[in-house]
Amino acid sequence: MVIISRGYRVLLILSVLALLIVLYYLIDPMGQKWFPKCPFYGITGYKCPGCGSQRAVHQLLHFNFTGALQENALLIISLPYILLAFLFDYAGFKTRWPKARKVLFGFNAIVIVLLIVIGWWIMRNLFAW
Repeated sequence: MVIISRGYRVLLILSVLALLIVLYYLIDPMGQKWFPKCPFYGITGYKCPGCGSQRAVHQLLHFNFTGALQENALLIISLPYILLAFLFDYAGFKTRWPKARKVLFGFNAIVIVLLIVIGWWIMRNLFAW
């Protein structure tokens, strides 16, 4: 098993992220057959919590915030939380603020995030969001 140092992991993650940003900026996933499609939507006809995320990222990269929110509002609203999670794991925030990490990413936070995702899943299908 190959062990990769923390610095190389961060570099690898940032490189893949940069590649994905360029890809999603240049290519609109809406009209492409080779972008992944949602299997849940394909089978049931209902949107999963992640449906529209690729289109939302494309819209966000083009500074179309309204379009991004229309595609998947939960993803757009949760991006700061995702960024904060990355900072806690890879930028040393974990050791600097352990109490904040426990509050933001502990068991209670996981339950709250799960309830938000399930609520979003139900609401977007009931009200065709």
